Amino acid sequence: MRETYSPQAVESEVQGMWKARDVYRAVENALDEKGNPKPKFYVCSMLPYPSGKLHMGHVRNYTLNDVMYRYFRMKGYNVMTPMGWDAFGLPAENAAIAKKVAPAQWTYNNIADMKSQMEPLGLAFDWSREVATCRPEYYRWNQWMFLKMLEKGIAYRKTQIVNWDPVDKTVLANEQVIDGRGWRSGAVVEKREIPGYYLGITQYAQELLDDLKQLDGWPEQVRRMQEHWIGRSEGLTITFPYELDGEAKTLRVYTTRPDTLMGVTFMSIAAEHPLATRLSENNPQLQAFIKECAKGSVSEADMATMEKKGVPTGFSVKHPLTGADIPVWVGNYVLMSYGEGAVMGVPAHDERDFAFAKKYGLPIKQVVSVEGQTYSTEAWEEWYGEKSDETKLVNSGAYDGLGFHAAFEAILKDLAEKGLGEKRVQFRLRDWGISRQRYWGTPIPIIKCPHCGPVPVPYEDLPVVLPEDLVPDGSGNPLDKCDAFKKVKCPKCGCDAERETDTMDTFVDSSWYFQRYCSPDCNEAMVDKRADYWMPMDQYIGGIEHAVLHLLYARFWTKVMRDLGLVKYDEPFKRLFTQGMLMAECFYRDLPDGHRRWYYPDEVEMQFDDKGRPSGAISKEDGEPVVLGGIEKMSKSKCNVVEPRDIIQKYGADTARSFVMFAGPPDQSAAWSNSGAEGTFRFLRRIWNWVYAKHEALLAAPMTFDAAALSHDAKHLRREVHTALRQAEFDFERMQYNTVVSACMKMFNVIEAFKEEGAAADAVRKECASILLRTLYPIAPHITTALWGEVGFVEAIGELIDAPWPKWSEEAIAADELKLVVQVNGKLRGEIRVPTDADQATIEAAALANPDVQRFVGELTVRKVIVVKNRLVNVVAK
Repeated sequence: MRETYSPQAVESEVQGMWKARDVYRAVENALDEKGNPKPKFYVCSMLPYPSGKLHMGHVRNYTLNDVMYRYFRMKGYNVMTPMGWDAFGLPAENAAIAKKVAPAQWTYNNIADMKSQMEPLGLAFDWSREVATCRPEYYRWNQWMFLKMLEKGIAYRKTQIVNWDPVDKTVLANEQVIDGRGWRSGAVVEKREIPGYYLGITQYAQELLDDLKQLDGWPEQVRRMQEHWIGRSEGLTITFPYELDGEAKTLRVYTTRPDTLMGVTFMSIAAEHPLATRLSENNPQLQAFIKECAKGSVSEADMATMEKKGVPTGFSVKHPLTGADIPVWVGNYVLMSYGEGAVMGVPAHDERDFAFAKKYGLPIKQVVSVEGQTYSTEAWEEWYGEKSDETKLVNSGAYDGLGFHAAFEAILKDLAEKGLGEKRVQFRLRDWGISRQRYWGTPIPIIKCPHCGPVPVPYEDLPVVLPEDLVPDGSGNPLDKCDAFKKVKCPKCGCDAERETDTMDTFVDSSWYFQRYCSPDCNEAMVDKRADYWMPMDQYIGGIEHAVLHLLYARFWTKVMRDLGLVKYDEPFKRLFTQGMLMAECFYRDLPDGHRRWYYPDEVEMQFDDKGRPSGAISKEDGEPVVLGGIEKMSKSKCNVVEPRDIIQKYGADTARSFVMFAGPPDQSAAWSNSGAEGTFRFLRRIWNWVYAKHEALLAAPMTFDAAALSHDAKHLRREVHTALRQAEFDFERMQYNTVVSACMKMFNVIEAFKEEGAAADAVRKECASILLRTLYPIAPHITTALWGEVGFVEAIGELIDAPWPKWSEEAIAADELKLVVQVNGKLRGEIRVPTDADQATIEAAALANPDVQRFVGELTVRKVIVVKNRLVNVVAK
């Protein structure tokens, strides 16, 4: 055994052994030593984007996954944890534009680099199941699934109003529009009607909502976020008649507040609404406003915060109940994609309408009252928007005095009789637009024929392979200029045709990769029967930022696969864990040109006050001060990333893993600390040094002993270690790995403090060492594996990776003595130890014999001794 702990040498040897034995390859239907099927456990971290660099935040995420894998394997489960790459997408394309290389080259280089950075961490990934979503053998099944959805009416083509970047010549997601400009080009964004392909996720809206109830292994916060995103509401579709060009027509709106119908004072329609287009024909002011509205975002969130603007059309529709004329406005805050592209303005009881009416001097008519409250049009009050049976209608004719639900039903009845209203359930959720005017993504398997229209690519011609040698220049999709890809024959009529050059949203790639892990080499289908063994996934781990879109799309995709007969389950993930972020200090300097320069930690020198507290920092480059920017999420943009290579080179992978687990509860943010990492390294080194010092004795010690015959100190050691084991097991089960590390530190402290010699003492040490090594192993697997072999546990118990999880002993935990505090006249003066079965007389005698008690009693006379069971003794003396 090495005298000195060398993490690099230890980790290299242990990883070499794991690799030679292929220990992480998962197989279906594994059996235990008795020939019985092991229960399966599938744990998976959300697959990373291959950006090229890992930081310690990544290490924390994947170590969480790895700890769970190792723990459940020791508990007798057949465990699988795979890894892959979310490899398509805009970052690769932008990097390719900047570097003038093909995105494929950049992506594959980054995959190789990131994989090489992961390997020194000793992560238990089954690399035989690795997938990269940019590989044809993977995205072939995106295309196959799309065609199946097309057949079923789940996928369809339509024209939609979108954010269009006129410089990058692409559709932008709402979050890519910043202050009305494209996030990359800076160009003013336009609204355009663009044809594209959509997936009918709304067909599954109710099931997606209902099935949230069965996801009791998910954080409540995530379930609430999905529930809000799906946004089920019950309301009425109300029809407002009008006549135009001699024809009777209708304007339809959806509302959840039909009780306020008698308070409608205006209608507002979207700038893209067909009625707005018609009314603007001879109205230059309206034409200009519609053109202005064509710039900016189509995000509901942006609509909620933007300044509300409108232009009157000079046109009116009829109130469906009273027949009164209701003026029509065009408003910039109305989305054509929501409902019917029109809203009824009830300014008295809707805050947005209230502000609009105040701005343009429109009537405000109160129709809802709350007892004891006085309505005023001077300023908006929260109670104006209340909706309950406690509110009562006023100024509403026959409906006066009704509460919300009664008014809802009465107004519905009257509208239905006129054919001007119907009950409707609506969802905030919108169908998923998957068309992207981008190159680096899954080609949409459609051929555009001038005679036949859009024609699906025959199944036998899949995959439609994306050429990997194109270099984008930022001027649109390079597939549009690639005749080798674009020019084809129509599979229907044989005439010259063109491929669809839009590619799929990358959320498609991540919606089912975890299922492909189950059968990555299947060439006949997306998945095979192996998915029925591993799925649903037992534990999914990822960031809270994916709580809505990725998880919602994955749930939807799974349900469609189920309906196509590919899988047998309704939901993909039994349990979800959202980890906290790893934080680190950041440093910057504001430059004269208004920009801010960020510094990497190794580019600055910290300064400390006389108490050792950080007081400032200077740049090593010029010696001038830099600003301490505080603790922020590790981010390349702020240069506060700590690379695992540097930490592993200095302290080893086990230190990196142990510290990121010890830094704080995994579901909360934690701060990186170089001094904390150094302290963790010292802890591991102490364990190594202790085993080295006791090496020969531990090897020679027997595995069994007579527990009843042990000394007081030996029993105390076992009690402390078994108690810590019990707590650690509880914490492993709830993923509180920071307190598992604490439990290991407590174990080792009492083990190290135990100085008794002899065969029985060495046997107890050996038992305690086996418990410590197994408890620490999931977190620090290299050092524990090495030490496990050094003291003979491989021969006695088996390889550590498959060693059974230690069982804590009730007999060991049970105390054989009690520690009681002793008071004299109510003041603490000492403590005593007595047998757990000691009677009153024995306890009194021990208390009175205590030297500290005798010193404070002195010449006083003891009047009585009060014993509070299992807690204290109070000697009353006068």
